[in-house]
Amino acid sequence: MYDKTVRRRRAVLGLLVASSLILLTAYFGESGGGLHAVQRGVLDVVSPIQEGASRALKPFRDLAGWTGDTLDAKKEVKGLRAERDALRSTAVAGTAARRENAQLKRMLGIDEAAGLNRAGPVAARVIGQDPSLWYGQVTINKGTNDGIQVDQPVVTGEGLVGRVSFAAGSTAIVRLITDHTTRVSARVNATGITGVVRVEAGRPTDLVLDFTRRDDDVRRGQVIVTAGTRSRADRLESLYPPNVPIGTVTRVDQPATDDQQVHLRPFADLRRMEFVQVLTKAPNHNRPLP
Repeated sequence: MYDKTVRRRRAVLGLLVASSLILLTAYFGESGGGLHAVQRGVLDVVSPIQEGASRALKPFRDLAGWTGDTLDAKKEVKGLRAERDALRSTAVAGTAARRENAQLKRMLGIDEAAGLNRAGPVAARVIGQDPSLWYGQVTINKGTNDGIQVDQPVVTGEGLVGRVSFAAGSTAIVRLITDHTTRVSARVNATGITGVVRVEAGRPTDLVLDFTRRDDDVRRGQVIVTAGTRSRADRLESLYPPNVPIGTVTRVDQPATDDQQVHLRPFADLRRMEFVQVLTKAPNHNRPLP
């Protein structure tokens, strides 16, 4: 029974193959006969059905294509946003790093120019600022654990900032030169004229060089630096090494009189500091006078 079934299937298959070969031979051999007519008839019947089906299915194909494109676009947008955020973070970090590196380089520059390498400079980041108009103090992230003590000078790459007024294990408070209690022994760099720098009463951004004499010729644009000395009467008391830049003269009120008053603008931008240096050692040339 099984053999008969197999032989029957083989016979049918052979018949179909032979018929296909005969039809193909006849189709390609004739030049417009009956087979071509049959083909055209089939096409005439099927074509409208195919066209109708295509039109009916077109919205579904478009919807499927739109859905696929939308999903691909969303994935692409998500990837582009992630890439954008990563690039933005990299750019922000790079910009901040360049700015911070520039500040640190300026601090290294002032160390060399003013000879502060011997003063044991300790770099610290500003982590807190006085919110008041006066900007009297800032908080830094270094303290006694790093060798920082009260009354040690503090500088930036631009110049003098102030002194340490309080120190704990890992933090310290720096009292700025714009605080009304701060006094700095100073001199005019070009002429050696000496005085004491303090903040102008009621004007926290304006420094004044006091105790100049009527015959002291101080002019606008001259640079004021620390004197690095301490007087017997402490009137010119200085906790700071000599030749640290403080600021530049902006004007002189009542010149050539006993009431002469020299105004200056500090070099350091005390409201926008990110890094400072605390000078933890007193150089020999900054010892008090006997």
